[in-house]
Amino acid sequence: MTMQRCKTLTVGVLLGALALPLQAQENEAGDATRWVSDELTTYVRSGPTDGYRIVGTLTAGAPVEVLETSGDYTRVRSGSGDVVWVPSSELQDSPSAQVRLPELEARVQSLSEELSGINETWESRMASMTETLDVREQRIAQLEARNHELEAETEQSRATIRELQARLDTQEEDLLMRYFMYGGGVAGAGLLVGLVVPHLPRRRRKRDRWF
Repeated sequence: MTMQRCKTLTVGVLLGALALPLQAQENEAGDATRWVSDELTTYVRSGPTDGYRIVGTLTAGAPVEVLETSGDYTRVRSGSGDVVWVPSSELQDSPSAQVRLPELEARVQSLSEELSGINETWESRMASMTETLDVREQRIAQLEARNHELEAETEQSRATIRELQARLDTQEEDLLMRYFMYGGGVAGAGLLVGLVVPHLPRRRRKRDRWF
């Protein structure tokens, strides 16, 4: 089991233990106190039915004092002293998550720091024991990575050689074809000259006269 998992399990156990006394404190707070639910907006009315006009809203998570209940509505006094009616379904017996979360986060942070201090020596020993193994594994990983790189480079070089060889073969074929064409052209031209020249009329030379 890794150190991180140990920390996670320990913090979870501690949070569970902390939740019990916290719940007990909430139950001991008294029946007269309720908290507005975490809904975005909780509308309040001037009377205990939907027919009464809306007179305002309550802040999500705010504590209120319960005065009386009538039907689906509860008459409460807000922190500012306003007495209004709010749907009973919008009230809850325990503080909202919005209120409890900062406290829980602070306690988790404190417990995490304490746990980190307790395990510091153990982590140091484990680090020294695993250092050699980590170095070896790192070296093996580097060698394997280099081996893969060399294999890739070798395959790339082979592909390049094949491409160049194919290109060279094509160039040689083109060159031979050109030689044949040039040779055939020269031979044809020579044959044509040999056939045409004997039939060309010759110019007669004028004899010099000394009369």
